[in-house]
Amino acid sequence: AKKWINIRKSYGNFYKVPRNQTKLTIMLENLGMNYDGRPHSGLDDSKNIARIAIRMLQDGCDLRVNEKIHGGQLMTVSSSVPLEGAPAPQMPRYRN
Repeated sequence: AKKWINIRKSYGNFYKVPRNQTKLTIMLENLGMNYDGRPHSGLDDSKNIARIAIRMLQDGCDLRVNEKIHGGQLMTVSSSVPLEGAPAPQMPRYRN
C-alpha cells in the first residue's frame, strides 16, 4: 500500500479537535463508543477503527486518501487532490 487514509488526521480535521484528542480510545469515547476487544490487538484495533470510520461517514465525512509514500518519504496528500482509481462502490441493483 502506497496510499492510505490516516483516520487520526481525518478525525481531527472533520471534528476540529487537536492531535492529542485523536488517540483510538479517546476518539471512541468522544463518539460515545466503548473499545471492543483487547487493547493493542491488531484485529481488535482494526475493528474499532472501522467503527470510527463508519460513524464519520454517517456524520457526513468524505474520507479520502490523506497520506502516501513517494520516493521512500511519507507525504501528506491534499484533500483537494482528485481521487484516483476505481469509482466508489454502488449498491447492488435487484431485478424484479
